[in-house]
Amino acid sequence: MESAEYDLIVIGAGPVGENVADRAVQGGLTVAIVESELVGGECSYWACMPSKVLLRAGAARADAADAPGALSAAPSGPVDVAAVLRRRDEIVHDWNDSGQVEWLDGAGIALVRGHGRLSAPREVTVRQDGTDAVVLRARQAVAVCTGSAAVLPDIAGLADCAPWTSREATGAHRVPDSLVILGGGVVACEMATAYASFGCHVTVLARSGLLGGMEPFAGEAVATALRAADVEVRTGAEIQAVSRDAATGAVTVTLADGEITASEILVATGRVPRTGDVGLETAGLTPGSWLDVDDTMRVHGSDWLYAVGDVNHRALLTHQGKYQARAAGDVIAARAQGAAVDDQPWGTHVATADHVAVPQVVFTSPEVAAVGMTAAQAQKAGLAVRVVDYDLANIAGASTRAAHYRGQARAVVDIDRDVLVGATFVGADTAELLQAATIAIVGEVPLARLWHAVPAYPTLSEVWLRWLEAIGRPV
Repeated sequence: MESAEYDLIVIGAGPVGENVADRAVQGGLTVAIVESELVGGECSYWACMPSKVLLRAGAARADAADAPGALSAAPSGPVDVAAVLRRRDEIVHDWNDSGQVEWLDGAGIALVRGHGRLSAPREVTVRQDGTDAVVLRARQAVAVCTGSAAVLPDIAGLADCAPWTSREATGAHRVPDSLVILGGGVVACEMATAYASFGCHVTVLARSGLLGGMEPFAGEAVATALRAADVEVRTGAEIQAVSRDAATGAVTVTLADGEITASEILVATGRVPRTGDVGLETAGLTPGSWLDVDDTMRVHGSDWLYAVGDVNHRALLTHQGKYQARAAGDVIAARAQGAAVDDQPWGTHVATADHVAVPQVVFTSPEVAAVGMTAAQAQKAGLAVRVVDYDLANIAGASTRAAHYRGQARAVVDIDRDVLVGATFVGADTAELLQAATIAIVGEVPLARLWHAVPAYPTLSEVWLRWLEAIGRPV
């Protein structure tokens, strides 16, 4: 049985694992990364990147339709689906990871293909098809960066009808005539938006409203837009069973108040950690569980095991996982070399932003961009808050952008500290407003100082001035 030794072993070569490995190598450690699928992970091939390509054509056409003079006539019918899918294939490199492998080589990171499992403290055994196992031993640490997978709810018949998950939805080579989507979260809303633009008849079945956990007006705006795009949105849906007709292939969803039939069904009801078969029992942990970590991403109760990205359930977002990965890679290197560890809030070796400043964009039409706390979350946390809402249609930059701009922005202010603690923007192009809000929250910039951050005219960023005017200038 082949064996090798490194300072750090990373299980999972998605963007999170890659960043942990890269930072540790830059810190002077030797690193091996283990991957059973494609180097680059979920985001590169089945999530962030392909999904945004699927959404882009519909969004661009909607923008053009609302800009007088951009089109000689109002667009009708679906977008050019074949062209969209070709572009998707380019973005995912036809699901070929050779470019990513080349990057690993250049970064000095050893790649071991196969399924990695913890087999002893600081040891990972990698099973490879058609070959003997490889045993990797870590002098310092092991980082589990295996991500998450779509959860399949316990609904009678669902597992037997070959449902789509986000992977099938973003990797499809043909568009079904009709699609029923279970769920009301980000994946459900984005895929409903994309497939509606392809001319597919889409039905969304959500147990509650859309985009739960965000400001209520965000989900309401997305639901309104989806319905305007001929998507049937049903909230409060109680699903009793799912079946697929063996002859026609059609899927039937049985609800408490009737039935819905579609060509395909997409399950987008949440995520589970991909930790069921990584040997957690070796470290005294429960297989299949989320991994509880401190702010340096080290698993509680261990001095050698780290869990970074989705597996720790702190913030299931690629950019936030990469943020965690930078801290984890740096602190693993620091601890290995006996260097000082900066693990205080906002320190070099911690992921403090996970708690107070997680940014997220939902690429629906309209876009939803949010960071920090919602008003309800801030109040629940015991903060004295002031909520300021503003209609983005009243911004000069919005009127020059579109003939019928619709959008809303909300600021959540901690009035005791006089700082922003949350912001939500809904409307076209609002994703680009998010970083300014993130900086204001992370930097705890006093509102009195924000008066001197003058927004350019005419841009959507003038919403910052309107917020400040509503709050009132300090005297």
